[in-house]
Amino acid sequence: MPGQFILTGSATPPDDITRHSGAGRFRRVTLRPMTLAESGESIAAFTMADLFDGAAIGGFGGPTVEDYADLVVRGGWPALVAQPTRSAHDYLNSYLDDITRVDLTETGVGVDPMRVRALIRALARNVSTEISVSELSKEAEIGESGSWVSAQSARKYLDALSRVFVVEEQPAWSTHLRSKIRLRTSPKWHFVDPSLAAAALGAGRQALLNDLHALGLLFESLCIRDLRAHADQLGGTVYHYRDGSGLEVDAIVELNNGRWAAFEVKMGGTKNIDKAAANLIALKNKVSEKRSDQLSSLNVLTAGNTSYTRPDGVNVVALGHLGTDETS
Repeated sequence: MPGQFILTGSATPPDDITRHSGAGRFRRVTLRPMTLAESGESIAAFTMADLFDGAAIGGFGGPTVEDYADLVVRGGWPALVAQPTRSAHDYLNSYLDDITRVDLTETGVGVDPMRVRALIRALARNVSTEISVSELSKEAEIGESGSWVSAQSARKYLDALSRVFVVEEQPAWSTHLRSKIRLRTSPKWHFVDPSLAAAALGAGRQALLNDLHALGLLFESLCIRDLRAHADQLGGTVYHYRDGSGLEVDAIVELNNGRWAAFEVKMGGTKNIDKAAANLIALKNKVSEKRSDQLSSLNVLTAGNTSYTRPDGVNVVALGHLGTDETS
């Protein structure tokens, strides 16, 4: 019967060997770290499906900014959910060492662990950005040697890190606009879980609370992690938007049927939320009439404790209120 077995594994098989195609019998799915709903930190007031179906949203409570600093450092790893933040941070730092010395070697890519670790640190400093591979390589200084990872090596290592599910690009959204404004096509960079970026930076809870800019970038990456998991349940993909006029939107979730929802990420603050809502409405007014008709919702994701719909129709969604769609 379909759905009887779930087969999982952490090995990286060689590209040139297919032991069993699984055609007609296997369905391949991406396993992700747990969302806040799955780890029990979300109050699960509503779901991604509700945001696509136009359901009324609302909620109060959930994680505080201080809690989010902990959650960014700990991550959504099942084995670490009950662990103290310090222990989780130490474990993940060791895990990054294993990745550079063992996991990447098993992909068949020749690696220099020091260069890979330098690239991981550079990537952690630029999480949630569109930095190019060439610029990223220039930031990947190897110790205090004064030398850097070459762009060619950086691309090779990034591909390998993607293969072992350490990093995952957030592609740019390709859509039709009313005007001839040029769309940007560079992806944004994220680790599969922001805790890996925090570990690479050596940033604990208090360090992030003392640097709200860094916390904001990692919170955005936390939001993308959860959006990806929720979108997977609906058969959707998470993109980002940027055009030649400078308009940016942090996340676009597009379903297979063409329906889409847009998300801006802000830690909080009335002015920041107002600006984010204005960006979302500007995007709605820029897309073609057909794409506008396929729009399901505009949303500002926050680290706050209140979810509601504004008079302009934009939803303010506390990340800690998103639940899992059990019916998917």
